[in-house]
Amino acid sequence: MDGVSLVEVLGVSKRFGGIRALRDVTLEIKRGTVHGLVGENGAGKSTLGKLIAGVHRPDAGEIRVAGRTVDYHSPRDALEDGVTLIAQELALVPRRSVLENVFLGIESNTLGLVDQKALLRRYHELDVLDFGLAPDVPVGLLRAADQQKVEIMRSLAREARVIVMDEPTASLSPQEAGSLFETVRRLADGGTTIVFVSHFLEDVLSLCDTVTVLKDGAVVRTAPAAKETAEKLVLSMIGRSLETTFPPKHSPADDAPVVLKVEALGVPGKLSGITFEVRRGEIVGLAGLIGSGRSEVARAIFGAERPTEGSIWLDGVPVQIRSPREAVRRGIALLPESRKQGLMLRRSIVENVSLPHLSSFSTGGIVRRQDERRAVAETFERVGTPAARSLASPVGSLSGGNQQKVLFAKWLLSPPRVLIADEPTRGIDVGAKAAIYELLASLADAGLAVVLISSEPEEILGLAHTVVVLRNGRMAGTLHGDEADTESVLRLAFGAHATGAAA
Repeated sequence: MDGVSLVEVLGVSKRFGGIRALRDVTLEIKRGTVHGLVGENGAGKSTLGKLIAGVHRPDAGEIRVAGRTVDYHSPRDALEDGVTLIAQELALVPRRSVLENVFLGIESNTLGLVDQKALLRRYHELDVLDFGLAPDVPVGLLRAADQQKVEIMRSLAREARVIVMDEPTASLSPQEAGSLFETVRRLADGGTTIVFVSHFLEDVLSLCDTVTVLKDGAVVRTAPAAKETAEKLVLSMIGRSLETTFPPKHSPADDAPVVLKVEALGVPGKLSGITFEVRRGEIVGLAGLIGSGRSEVARAIFGAERPTEGSIWLDGVPVQIRSPREAVRRGIALLPESRKQGLMLRRSIVENVSLPHLSSFSTGGIVRRQDERRAVAETFERVGTPAARSLASPVGSLSGGNQQKVLFAKWLLSPPRVLIADEPTRGIDVGAKAAIYELLASLADAGLAVVLISSEPEEILGLAHTVVVLRNGRMAGTLHGDEADTESVLRLAFGAHATGAAA
């Protein structure tokens, strides 16, 4: 770390339609440091990272790299200048192999032909994180965590002097995140500058040299990470202390009927013997390690996977759900693990939220726009998303957290009987997480049957009345009430006995 500013942001402002994302932002990022950006969803941290990496252009102000004013028109321009981005929403080519994605655009070639042997040699030299990904596997077949690894390797392959990492650990296990942090530190020690956008405050404090706090599109302060604490950051981000992370937990009535029952459910090569039930007003959490089968259970219930074994019951009646359309018709809603699967980013907020409910606003095939807009605006009051005047804005212009809330609004406009929420707080900051927690708890209190899937044990334990732990696509155990604690969940997830021996 030489103390020289490599990136300077001077009076930068940015708008997306009626939404002001950044206003008069000024900060310096030193060469060879890890500089953290934190703030609530919508605070502007991801937008600032994308401005630096050429995804967006500022409306006002300037950005300097190595003392030179830059005006990147695209990420390619930035990459040619040694600046690259690992985005929160991955940008990979699903049908191409891991190898092809990592070196896309910078392939080794001889007489115009790609030199596969040279690429493989470079690939194995590059795998300093020891991710162990097979180079010939199509990226589209990898789970989210492994796709994130491909993005990280692709960034390292370009030997960028500035790497913007937007929520890079959201899909990684603690062990994988630890390996990433070691690599980030080695990169910084070697002179690479890292801009680290994250909602994991403890990660920011342990990894970063400097932290900038943003609120409502403006810089609150920049300070050495060593002088910050998680509590101080929260106070600056949301203007209040976050004393209680989780809302009070109200158990369902003793005579609450079973709304959803899953019995011995199986999907070839993915799931086997999955059994649990969800009562009216109950939150059942699906816990387990990445790859344990949690998302596959959600997809099987929702009709996106076709079970070959077992049965699904709704209100005591066995049902066969052959498609997501049929699941929606029966009152089952799914918030998918990836926001891209549930949103049309180029369409407006109103269009995204009202899409599954258009028949409620149509007369003779013509949509009653005023009624549609009013219903969407009223739904937003429950989830705390953008004001009515911004409803015409494209969903792609929103922060990741607000996009997630649009997904909630999409299903709450006409409340379902069963809500399956798969990683509902992924990529969301601490303040927005608390709002999502309150929302989930209020939905259960109102009588909804909720299935919650999360990679964070404390999130499952803080919200769920019953915890179902999966391991390798099978039931590892079910914990009720006070039986569920962090140690019990992790022992089941890792397949360990009480003595710590492997099961």
